[in-house]
Amino acid sequence: MENFPVVDMEKLNGEERNAIMEKIKDACENWGFFELVNHSIPVEMLDTVERMTKEHYSKCMEQKFREMVASKGLESAQSEMNDVDWESTFFLRHRPVSNISEIPDLDDEYRKVMKEFAGEIEKLAEQLLDLLCENLGLEKGYLKKVFHGTHGPTLGTKVSNYPPCPKPDLIKGLRAHTDAGGIILLFQDDEVSGLQLLKDGQWVDVPPLKHSIVINLGDQLEVITNGKYKSVVHRVIAQTDGNRMSIASFYNPGSDAVIYPAPALVEKDKEKCPAYPKFVFEDYMKLYVGLKFQEKEPRFEAMKAMESSVNMDPIATA
Repeated sequence: MENFPVVDMEKLNGEERNAIMEKIKDACENWGFFELVNHSIPVEMLDTVERMTKEHYSKCMEQKFREMVASKGLESAQSEMNDVDWESTFFLRHRPVSNISEIPDLDDEYRKVMKEFAGEIEKLAEQLLDLLCENLGLEKGYLKKVFHGTHGPTLGTKVSNYPPCPKPDLIKGLRAHTDAGGIILLFQDDEVSGLQLLKDGQWVDVPPLKHSIVINLGDQLEVITNGKYKSVVHRVIAQTDGNRMSIASFYNPGSDAVIYPAPALVEKDKEKCPAYPKFVFEDYMKLYVGLKFQEKEPRFEAMKAMESSVNMDPIATA
C-alpha cells in the first residue's frame, strides 16, 4: 500500500507548486483523504484549542460519558455493538448563524478561541475549494458559489473525545460511514490514533501528525464532480489506552443550495451522462440522518427518484 498523502502547503508558493497540485489531485481521485502540514492555521492556536478541548472534556464531559456507558451496559458487551459509538461529542454551529453562545459549560475563553478557530478553518476550506476547482478545470470560485445558496455555506464543528475502551473489538469509536457534506477539515490528536479509511478493500490508518489538518471529501463533492472525486468510507477504532481528541469541521453547502454535477465536467466527459441527481442540500441531509451508517449509493438513488417532483431552479447568489 502506498503512503498516505501528506501535502505541504508552504510549497504551493514555490517551484514545487505543480507537483503539490498533482499530489492533491491524486489524493482527491484515489484516496478521498489527504493531510495538510504547514497550512495557514497558527500552531499556537491549535495548541490552545487542543488544551482547552481536553480540559473541557475532563471537567464537563467525562462524567456524563461514564454515566452513558454504565446506563447502556457497554463495558459488559458480549457481542459486536452495531447501534452505538464509543464517543463523547458536542456540536458547534458557526454559519450561517452561530450557536456558540448557547452551548452549556463552555467558558468564555474557550468560546472565543473556537470562534477564532472556525474563522481560520473557513479560510482554509475556501482556499482548498479553489485548489480543487483549479485541478478540475472549473472556474475559480465555482465550488464556493455552488455551496452558497441564499445565506452562504453551512459551517459547523463536531468536537469529539474517544476515551479508552475495554472492548474495542466489539464497540467502534465511530462506525463506518461517508460524510454527507462538502469538505471536512479535521484537527486530530497527534498521539492517539484510531481514524481509518477504506481503500481498495483494506482499512488504512490516517497517521496522527502534530499540527496537521486532515482533509476528506463528502458526498456533495462526489455529486458536483460527477464521480471524479469520491467520498470515502471511514471509521474510528476505539483504543484501550489514551483519550483521542477529534475536532472535525464541516464546510457544507447552505441548506437551500442546489447540488448537481458541474455542467463543465459533464460536458468534458460526454460518454458519461450525469450519473448523479440534482437536489436541495437540506433534502439530502434529512435523508442522511437516518441512513448515515449505510451505503451512500441508495441515498443518491433516492434523491434521483425525487428529482422530477421538485422545482429546483438554480438559486441566484449575491
